[in-house]
Amino acid sequence: MLNFNGLTLLCPEGLTLARLLDEQGLDPDTIATAVNGAFVPRDQRANTVLQPNDTVLTFQAIVGG
Repeated sequence: MLNFNGLTLLCPEGLTLARLLDEQGLDPDTIATAVNGAFVPRDQRANTVLQPNDTVLTFQAIVGG
């Protein structure tokens, strides 16, 4: 199991952050992600394998200066 934005979800072996976002119907280009409090850049999501008890958060990406 893992925590995804406050929801408890199954965490099958080999589940990547990119696949989780796809399964949840989220547009990966419009959100930022963090796993266990650490920011995960877009280009690393496909290589970020989730583990049981991980906490995944998505939030609106903020652009500007």
